Amino acid sequence: MDGFKIPEGKSMASAKVGEKGQIVIPKDMRDMFGIRPGDNILLLADIERGIAIAKYDDYFAFAQKIVEMKKDDRN
Repeated sequence: MDGFKIPEGKSMASAKVGEKGQIVIPKDMRDMFGIRPGDNILLLADIERGIAIAKYDDYFAFAQKIVEMKKDDRN
């Protein structure tokens, strides 16, 4: 886009939805978040805010820490 500079650490792209509902995450975004073929991706949807995509392992580790903290609080 002419005259439009995207700040360092940010990215913007469009993706076309294929016949099977698949999209391709652009390479620069996959590299930015360490997403590799075979990785599980978490999709978060909000009717007002849209769809967010996150690496599943990152959120799973975060949720696991929350569960462990709650266990510690009970003792």
